[in-house]
Amino acid sequence: MEEKVKKTVAPKATEPKKAPAAKKATAAKPAAKKAVATKPAASKTAVKKPAASKAEVKKDDVKVRKVVEEAPKVEVKKAEAPKAKKAPAQVKVSNRLKDKYEQVVVPKMMAKYNYKSIMESPRLEKVVVNIGVGDAIVNAKVLDDSVRELREIAGQQPVITKAKKSIANFKLREGQAIGCKVTLRGARMYEFFDKLISIALPRVRDFRGVSRNAFDGHGNYTLGVKEQLIFPEIDYDKVNKIRGMDIVIVTTAPNDDEAFTLLSELGMPFRK
Repeated sequence: MEEKVKKTVAPKATEPKKAPAAKKATAAKPAAKKAVATKPAASKTAVKKPAASKAEVKKDDVKVRKVVEEAPKVEVKKAEAPKAKKAPAQVKVSNRLKDKYEQVVVPKMMAKYNYKSIMESPRLEKVVVNIGVGDAIVNAKVLDDSVRELREIAGQQPVITKAKKSIANFKLREGQAIGCKVTLRGARMYEFFDKLISIALPRVRDFRGVSRNAFDGHGNYTLGVKEQLIFPEIDYDKVNKIRGMDIVIVTTAPNDDEAFTLLSELGMPFRK
């Protein structure tokens, strides 16, 4: 009986020794989980397609080239920068009287007076047209009509002239507006002078020419006109009162003889 007891007791002693082996088995389980986690990485590499052969790639290139060559070519126009607008060409307007002076009058003056240079030849410097309006002392609005008429005749805005001193007998005070004037130079001067000698003066009633004695001794000539109606720009129906005007022709001539020759060559109708 004692032997049997001993045999049964022996296996009980060996049972606690098996417990550490079970712990080892449980400790190895996490390692298996890690191996499972790495499986998707291996699957990615397995998805890769096999590389195409060089012959297939060449065939595809030939097909693409044929399609590109057969396709209609579309011309792409480059966006052109907006061209700058050209400035309108300036038209040179030549004056008939000025051309006559340069081509005809100057050679004659140089031959007659033996000038050494063309610049010595006298020429027109300016033309001054003045209208006196005595009625403006009583009614200042009368001056507006004279300013309008002079502007139409000369083609330039006139300047209002004022009294330099007071005169009690005429009821005139210093600084009061009593007239208007305009000074013409350059192309407008030649246009006005040409219109004066060609159109305006021949329209004067019983015109026989202008006086030769109206020079001032320094080469300047003064001409008086009794009516403004001789100019074609003035409309007879719009004229409220007939007024005269003074026209002063200023030249660079040193004396009256050269000034007379200059004006007569330009076409001034002097009385014979």
